[in-house]
Amino acid sequence: MTTPTSQTQPVEASALPQTMRANILKSQGEMAMETLPLPQIDADQVLVQVAAVGVCGSDVHYYEHGRIGPYVVDHPLILGHELSGRITAVGSAVDPARVGSRVAVEPQRPCRTCKQCKAGRYNLCPDIKFYATPPVDGAFAEYVTIQSDFAYDIPDSVSDEAAALIEPLSVGLWACERAEIRPGSRVLIAGAGPIGIIAAQAARAFGATEIYISDIAEDRLAFALQHGATHALNAKTDSVEGLDVDAFIDASGAPQAVRSGIKAVAPAGRVILVGLGADDVELPVSYIQNREIWLSGVFRYTNTWPLAIQLIADGKVDLDILVTGKFPLAESEAALKAGKQPGQLKAVVYPGR
Repeated sequence: MTTPTSQTQPVEASALPQTMRANILKSQGEMAMETLPLPQIDADQVLVQVAAVGVCGSDVHYYEHGRIGPYVVDHPLILGHELSGRITAVGSAVDPARVGSRVAVEPQRPCRTCKQCKAGRYNLCPDIKFYATPPVDGAFAEYVTIQSDFAYDIPDSVSDEAAALIEPLSVGLWACERAEIRPGSRVLIAGAGPIGIIAAQAARAFGATEIYISDIAEDRLAFALQHGATHALNAKTDSVEGLDVDAFIDASGAPQAVRSGIKAVAPAGRVILVGLGADDVELPVSYIQNREIWLSGVFRYTNTWPLAIQLIADGKVDLDILVTGKFPLAESEAALKAGKQPGQLKAVVYPGR
């Protein structure tokens, strides 16, 4: 069981403040603390006092470059979409008994009525609103609102940090689901960063018996071997081609890793692209055709929080081991820069500190 390292404390509804602090991306490379009005709660929403927020690579990319593909930061934006907290108030259509519950937040709002939503693919909703994706604000703030059914109760055995990191765990779980990982599967993962290690733990939880992970950093490979992977390969010196794995999950975004990984897949195997890299990558098309390899991208996730919470509570996935840096809200900019330091995996921001 995971031992909680920090937990928020309940707040009486009558004690709710009128304002909150937030650390805002003002423009590319510029963060600033501001005081904002407390968010208004819709009828189907809850107000969450944010406990912990994991720093994602997309947050860093927005900070450093001001955009990701078509999403451009053209006005001040609150970053952060990996979060946990405690419900402090509810909308008129929500059971008041939810006040005080510790929750992990799924940071998106699909329309629920479009073709994709009705087919169960709400992650592909064309009108979805996702935290910290322009123009939607995120969680580097003391409070956020979310639809009640996207705020999932968590047991006391799950720490605030682990609950926040259910978001990247969901990416790993979704990748493994799309890769059809099952007991006995052999898997190759490119990239031993947080998502790669999470994907390795997820693959192990799904029953994979051989989990290869490749990277250029020996310290990350060693860490991955301790936390999910069964084999480590140095991407500079070890070839992965010919492994004939059942599935390849790319968590690196490196074009060469993608091409090599595809050639490691057995006939009728699956290739899942998770890492953010170049918009266009040259692929070994004849290899894909001749082996009937199934290739897909991953865009977030659907319906993964209940499984993620159960895996953490049962000790089958350990997210607390990923946390290598802890920062108060006022030091969010330092948290965004922490990943470039040796030995760093996951920085966490604590808006309540």
